[in-house]
This record gives sequence, structure tokens and C-alpha cells, in this order.
Amino acid sequence: MTVLDDRALGRATLARQLLLDRADLSALDAVAHLCGLQAQEPQEPFVGLWSRLRAFDPAVLSDLLTRRSVVRTHLMRRTVHLLTADDVLAWRARHDTMLRQRVLGTYRRELEGVDLDELAAAGRTVMADGEPRTMSELVGELAERWPARPKRALGEMLVAALLPVAQTPPRGLWRARAGVRNVLLSRWLGREIDPPSPDGSDPVGRALVRRYLAAFGPAASADLRAWCGLAGLPAAVAAVREELVAFRDERGRELLDLPDAPRPDPDTPAPPRFLPAFDNAILGYHDRGRIIDDAHRGLSVAGERVVLVDGRVAATWSVEADTVVVVPLRPLSGTDRAAVVEEGERLASFLSDGDSSRARVVASAP
Repeated sequence: MTVLDDRALGRATLARQLLLDRADLSALDAVAHLCGLQAQEPQEPFVGLWSRLRAFDPAVLSDLLTRRSVVRTHLMRRTVHLLTADDVLAWRARHDTMLRQRVLGTYRRELEGVDLDELAAAGRTVMADGEPRTMSELVGELAERWPARPKRALGEMLVAALLPVAQTPPRGLWRARAGVRNVLLSRWLGREIDPPSPDGSDPVGRALVRRYLAAFGPAASADLRAWCGLAGLPAAVAAVREELVAFRDERGRELLDLPDAPRPDPDTPAPPRFLPAFDNAILGYHDRGRIIDDAHRGLSVAGERVVLVDGRVAATWSVEADTVVVVPLRPLSGTDRAAVVEEGERLASFLSDGDSSRARVVASAP
């Protein structure tokens, strides 16, 4: 079985994630290809798409949100993601159990004895009028029925698990600052969520395997589970296994992939790329060694924005006074430093609507 080292896997990741060459895709098609973008920080998907698309206009993504072609909702790993409406409707029911379990993992004691089906029914009754509500507003209308329960626990269970909801604009629009207001997905999109398969064949699980590999492969089953949070996908993997090819990584893990998916030469040049906070190019794996060193793994869950140099995390970045400031995590060559500054200047121009193109690399990490 062919062994793929971290560099080979890294180049495959960059290609699948549209980070090796910027893609000539629409914003909608890019969101679909990427299986959504992690989006708890509302402005970060704009940077994620700018780094991936050749001609990205942030107004287009805002328009997709207002036209309800893409949706902000809790899904993979109980994290807020930006997904296409079609994918949300197709995938949401498959995530129901996981979402409940994840909320209970945090609030089990606070919710002990609460009939979750009763809570869900009460929440749907309140939300049936289609009026967007904050979590506090929703829980406030139910407080009399569960007066002894912490409102935070009730609210998290409702909006992150029991009720499939969309976070409505202006939340998530370009340059908008707005709190979270929720509305039932079925009301927002005018379509019901696809029900689970009645015969137990799990077509959604099989689709998730294929879609994940197209955007993240080659990958192990543990990587797939780390991305979506679903534990019940071994049967889906087994069902599509004959369609797939297998490799091993340097750690001996079996990696599965679509046979015709891109696996570039490990020596393919990889230009600098600026990633937003919580980018799935890093978080979409259990083993993140293909793109980030173990010493820096904590950056990916701490909300740090990172810079890829030669396909690996080599710096963090932030914006100060309309200037993109890059802090290296390791020494950069003169050529790499110049390329990072050039890409940072383009990013500064994007973030400032052309008012600034300033970028600088500081001497070293503090």
C-alpha cells in the first residue's frame, strides 16, 4: 500500500481546500465543495473564501445569506457553520443525535430529568410564528414551565440541538455587527428538513463520506469523525469502500480517498495563504500533522488566524490600524518573507475595501 508522507498529504489538502491555486468557482459552489465553512466568528468565512477564490466579492456572500441560499446554523461538531441551504436540509436530521449528546456533555446535570421531546415541542410552538428570536427571548417564553432550570442550559439545548434553526441576517453579513437571532430552518427556507432514511440505508452518511473525501482527503475514518462529530459512520464507510482507494500515512493509519481526486506532486509550489480563525483546513482532521506542527496545534482551537508558508502553518496574523501584521512561528527566508508581505498587502486591501495595502512581518514571535 502506498505511503503518503505529511508533505504529500499537505499538498492534497491544499488542492482539495482550494488553497494551492485559487479556484474559478462561485461563492455558492465553493461553500458546497468545502462542505461548509466554520463560522462562529461571523466575518471569518469572508477571509476563508477570499483566500480560495480568484474573484471573490464579499457582497455576493452577503447576498447569498439574505436570499437564503446559504445558512448559518449549528451542525458539524455542534459548531456554527455556513452551509448551502440544500446541504443543511439534507444533513441536519443525520446530526440530531450527535447534537443532543454534545449539549448534554456540557449540561447533563442541569438538564437531568428534563423531557427533551417535551422541551422541543414547546420550543417549536413558540417559534412557529416565524419571528426571529434570541436564545434568551426563546427561553424567556418557556421559563414558567422549567423555572428551576438554568436558562443557558435550556437555551443551548434548544437552539443548538433540539430545534433546527437558522441564524438570520444581518448576523453574518459583510461588515455587519449583529447579535444572534434564530428562526426555524423550515420557516426560513420554506422547505422541511429531509427525514432520516426509513430503511436504515443511510444515504446521507454515504454522501458525507464522499463529500468529505472530495474536500479533505485522503483521510482516515478518525479524521472524518473529527470533522463532523458523528460516531456512527463506519457502516457508511463500509458501504462505499469499494468505490475508494487506500493509502497509509507515516504513522501507519489507513487513509481512504476518491480514486480520481487530486493528489499533487509533493514538490508542487504552494504560495502563502492567510487562513481565518477556525479554518477547517486545519480543524477538519483528527491528525493535523499534514498542515500544522504539534507544537502549534493549540493555535487551531484558540481562534488564531494563521499563515501557510510552503503549505504549513508558519505564522499568525492580525490587523492593526488597517495593517496586516504577521508574527512568524519560525524563521522565514527572505523569499518567503517577501511573498508573505505581498499576499498580506492584498489581504489588507480586501479587508479595507482598497483603503490600505499595508502589511508587515515582525521580527519574531513574542
